[in-house]
Amino acid sequence: MTTDNPMWFKSSYSDTGGACVEVAANLAASRGIVPVRDSKDVAGPVLDVSVPAFVAFVGGVKAGDFGAV
Repeated sequence: MTTDNPMWFKSSYSDTGGACVEVAANLAASRGIVPVRDSKDVAGPVLDVSVPAFVAFVGGVKAGDFGAV
């Protein structure tokens, strides 16, 4: 079953400080996008990232390409 309703989640590594993003990976297969939003502003704007761009971003994070935060 395919749905067009985003199912938002944030990483289990997120702290309670509020500096988090949420993603809706359930739309990757059906729409080819991974929506991303600010967890503090759930009614705010959503950035639709293409699946290849999101995969590249996550790979870069895992490889340490962006340094430590």
